[in-house]
Amino acid sequence: MNSRERILKTLNHEEPDRIPYDLAGTTWTGITNCAYQKWRKYLGLEDIEPDWSDVIQQIVIPDEDFLNRFLVDVRGLFPLTSHNWDVWSKVRDKGKYLEYSDEWGFVHHFPKDGHWFSLVESPMEHTDFEENGIINAYQWPAAGDKARLAGLRENAISFRNRDKIVFIKGLCAGLFEMHQRVRGVANAMTDPFIYPANSDLLIGKIADLKIEFWESALAELNGLVDIVGEGDDYGTQQSQLISPEHFREYYKPHFKRVLNYIKQKAPEVKLMFHSCGNVRPVIPDLIEIGVDILNPVHINSSGMEPTQLKKDFGDSVVFWGGGVDTQKILPSGTVKEVADDVKRNIGALAPGGGFVFCTVHNIQSEVPPENIMAMWNTLQEFGKY
Repeated sequence: MNSRERILKTLNHEEPDRIPYDLAGTTWTGITNCAYQKWRKYLGLEDIEPDWSDVIQQIVIPDEDFLNRFLVDVRGLFPLTSHNWDVWSKVRDKGKYLEYSDEWGFVHHFPKDGHWFSLVESPMEHTDFEENGIINAYQWPAAGDKARLAGLRENAISFRNRDKIVFIKGLCAGLFEMHQRVRGVANAMTDPFIYPANSDLLIGKIADLKIEFWESALAELNGLVDIVGEGDDYGTQQSQLISPEHFREYYKPHFKRVLNYIKQKAPEVKLMFHSCGNVRPVIPDLIEIGVDILNPVHINSSGMEPTQLKKDFGDSVVFWGGGVDTQKILPSGTVKEVADDVKRNIGALAPGGGFVFCTVHNIQSEVPPENIMAMWNTLQEFGKY
């Protein structure tokens, strides 16, 4: 069974020959450059200049030989966005840190002793948000710019010819997360209540930009994409950043517009939704508006116990992730603890299909190569149906 057949069967909630494996097919299932280079050194491979899928998060695309060696079933398409479009050429050296201003007007800093860029300035944080016309007057990115798609069609054809599943990410983070980036976290939490008109206009504008991007991307990649990725971060370790009612009233209608548009333009694609943390209360909402795949399974968050999730939602949504805990066990556990966690999560999520194995989130710089190999070796041993 080839990679494409394997995942298509999984997406139909059937058991393939083995559990499919994703590494770096998305910017939520990836690996940092530091971890990747350490893994290569551990294997006796030379350092390599990486391709970047997300410079802000320091996530790279492993080379094709490496992906084939580790039987990775997914290949990602990464359009040019504020996270990977000539970022390094726009960086300014500020002494103790690097500074990058992106096309949205966000300012990011990368401490020279740090591991990634962090957002430090939001363009509308201190504006008068009651002002009429403020949303439309802002200089928004050209979401539908064809230059964002350079080389993606050729890559997609190449991946398809090699029987890989093709995933594509969107223009930007989710509606709630982008609201926070534009207005600052504190404002985003209160805007819907204090400035309901402009808040809705802002959320709607971000949704419109997403639709503009998908109109361009899906026309260019017509019939070549299997999975489309959208997401937002609603969950915390214990509960949610905003209440489910808040999500349903202010964000869900606009998010539904985006998903409906994607499905109208490409009815054959499967929709992946990403959110960290405990999103259990809104999983039924996500299923209702067309989400096919949930990423990740944040297994050590309250409410996200994998056995119960599989029981409650396994017939309706595919679980993509949750293969091993990336907060504690993968970076700090022993090889045996990693193997035990992988076996436990496979046992909970794999039966009946509907499960793609990958880490809960990106493999970070501090993860030892021995633990990555323990994860992969355990998947090879216990991941057969």
